[in-house]
Amino acid sequence: MKKKIISNTIIYLILIFVSVTMLVPFLWMFLTAFKTVAETMQVDPFVIIPRVWQTQNFGNVIKAMDFVRLYANTLGMVGLRILFAVLTATLSGYAFARLHFKGKNAMFALVLLQMMIPVQIFIIPQYVMVSKLHLTNTIMGLVFPGVVSAFGTFLLRQAYLQLPKDLEEAARLDGCNIPQTFLFVMAPLTKSAMVALGIFTAVFAYKDLMWPMIVCPDNRATTLASALAKMNGQYQQKYPELMMAALISCVPMIILYIIFQKQFIEGIATSGSKL
Repeated sequence: MKKKIISNTIIYLILIFVSVTMLVPFLWMFLTAFKTVAETMQVDPFVIIPRVWQTQNFGNVIKAMDFVRLYANTLGMVGLRILFAVLTATLSGYAFARLHFKGKNAMFALVLLQMMIPVQIFIIPQYVMVSKLHLTNTIMGLVFPGVVSAFGTFLLRQAYLQLPKDLEEAARLDGCNIPQTFLFVMAPLTKSAMVALGIFTAVFAYKDLMWPMIVCPDNRATTLASALAKMNGQYQQKYPELMMAALISCVPMIILYIIFQKQFIEGIATSGSKL
């Protein structure tokens, strides 16, 4: 009994230490957002809490950045990427897992190959396609790379492979064709995998930086991550305003996590991946 208590105590202490360590950057960002520029440039490590809380940083950031438009652009991009990724991954995952057609293994090998190649390699051909489609500085231009998800296809394929074949056989005996079997029998059983894919898509799309800066140089069509990057001056850094803008940008994801906390945990446990 004593050994169990000691081991549990050690585990809890380690978990608490790791949790505090992960919260330190967010706490530092929060405190820096209310400091003056002079305080942020001090070398004294003991100046952590602002001597005088500077609330004008919030007003300066709101005046400098159109957060309503940035929120609309970012949330629109995230929502459409989730919609397209889940839709295409569900269809392709079911096809690779349950259907038999010529060249299936070769095509799935191409999907796996795409997951192994860095995404930066695809930026030039993707930009050429977006440019020829006249989608630069548009929401659809931001959504374009996320229309099809190789990771989502792999994730949904694994989810469909785990379902018993008896379900499909029972559906055929009841007179269901392939689309009906997929829509009414198989797809509802993979909701947890869809939620996991939606969570990962939302997180990666929200913090995507390179593609929005390339395809949407216009400030009216860019996203929050791109707008934050553009706040960095070439010769001067206003860290309090930059941290305040980052703090405001975190609000949607914090609210999203609070609302869908259970789905976040279930999705990560289902996929076996980490954010």
